[in-house]
Amino acid sequence: MSEMPHVTPRRLPFTRPISRVNHLIQTLAQPWLVQLVLRIALAVPFWRSGMLKWQGFLQLSDTAVDLFTEEFMLYLPGGPYALPAPATLAFLSACAEVALPVLLIAGLGTRFAAIGLLFMTLVIELAIPEGWPIHLTWAAMALGIAGWGPGAISLDFLLGDRSPRSDRSAISRAHGR
Repeated sequence: MSEMPHVTPRRLPFTRPISRVNHLIQTLAQPWLVQLVLRIALAVPFWRSGMLKWQGFLQLSDTAVDLFTEEFMLYLPGGPYALPAPATLAFLSACAEVALPVLLIAGLGTRFAAIGLLFMTLVIELAIPEGWPIHLTWAAMALGIAGWGPGAISLDFLLGDRSPRSDRSAISRAHGR
């Protein structure tokens, strides 16, 4: 067998800037920052929608009730179907669209808030199926937050929920794994 001579690979001139950009991205994309950005990005559209539904303290706008009564339908097989108890659903939706984003931004009860917004997203998808691209994005963010937790910049972290792994290991111990 013949021995191959040792060849030093030549660096192309553009590899150094690419390497620097890659290092910068890895430095900036810290888990705590990504988790904070996810929480804010998911909270903002729900907060804005919730604020539009209120006319005063615990006073729904007529537009909000009309949307749930006249516009929103459930697109299920054999449907569309009108929403049950539209005024009640409008009130509950408006409350959740304000409260859950506040919890999410603060990082308090973060997983609960993310699952609540995921549920709302699924219901919104049934009522407005043509909005699936943005709904899919919201669902992905909510699942990421629920799965990975709030991150280090959160009240949950300060109060002791330090790692999503702690939840997973508790579940694993409960199932004998």
